Amino acid sequence: MEKVRYEIDPHNRLVEGNAGIEGIRQALDGRFRVDKNNELVYQVKSPLPYSAKKSHQIKLKGNWRLTSGHDLLFTLNKWKRQSFGDELLIQGEIIDVQKNALVFGVTTRSKDGSSSAYLLSLSGVWQADAANRLTFKVEKGNKGFDLLAFEGSWEVGKNYQLIYRYRKEQLATKEKVKQEIIFKGYWDIKDKYRLSYVLDKESNSGFDFKAGLGVFKEDYIKYELGIGVSPRPVKNTVMLFSKWNFKKGSGLIFEVQAGKRKIQEISFGAEARLTDEDTISFKLKDSLSRDLGVELELAHSMFKDSDRVFLKLLKEHGRASILIGAGLRW
Repeated sequence: MEKVRYEIDPHNRLVEGNAGIEGIRQALDGRFRVDKNNELVYQVKSPLPYSAKKSHQIKLKGNWRLTSGHDLLFTLNKWKRQSFGDELLIQGEIIDVQKNALVFGVTTRSKDGSSSAYLLSLSGVWQADAANRLTFKVEKGNKGFDLLAFEGSWEVGKNYQLIYRYRKEQLATKEKVKQEIIFKGYWDIKDKYRLSYVLDKESNSGFDFKAGLGVFKEDYIKYELGIGVSPRPVKNTVMLFSKWNFKKGSGLIFEVQAGKRKIQEISFGAEARLTDEDTISFKLKDSLSRDLGVELELAHSMFKDSDRVFLKLLKEHGRASILIGAGLRW
């Protein structure tokens, strides 16, 4: 069976040619789509005259990658009529990021000169790599996954959203335009040296960043971490401003706020005891009652609107510790 070579023209059309004969190439009007296993399919608008019996769709198998210009690159695997190693560069823009999907916008032009736009949606999970960069794992069924790596750094917005900014070259003008991607999630502290931004708890989609030991104060939590971007790593500081509270059955609560608006709550377990200086000392724990390596002292007055039974219990225990939260009742 003769080998077919594939490429993509500047208008995001699939070009088909004979791998063994130079010069025989034909651009096909149509659109790309992604099947349930995130493999690439080209839906041909109309059959070619010389191959009228051919199917209106061309199924392509390969691996996904994100280029440094934030386009999608699909490298073909070797199979039957397909030549190995062909690279299909789909140029466009990242339109949206969802908790389990990356949505890419594509513009194409047909032979009659008319233009149209459509969306490609890749399904998978978002995760941070060992260098604290953002990545998207494209699920490939029982074949594992392909990894799309976002090579730039990220930051935290004024409402504590995670934001990725980059410059994108426009196809028509070649001018580089600022772009930004905003991830909709919430911050969590799960481990001693890890800060998390959760997108979807059920699928484990989100970013677990390696960080130094957190700094916990009366009105903020601060983490410092590095992002391994080229040409040199970037230091990043994540600061969450708010106030502490106490809830029976939940434990110690840090209420993250932007201005007067509460964004979310972060719950901690703790060993709590009274000190000699009219403060309460908390040794913080995660949801599995593991020590977070953090001690926090808060004034009694901060809990004037909280459950008085808690303060009474502390006084009854004197300087002995009691466990709160993290699945434990006091």
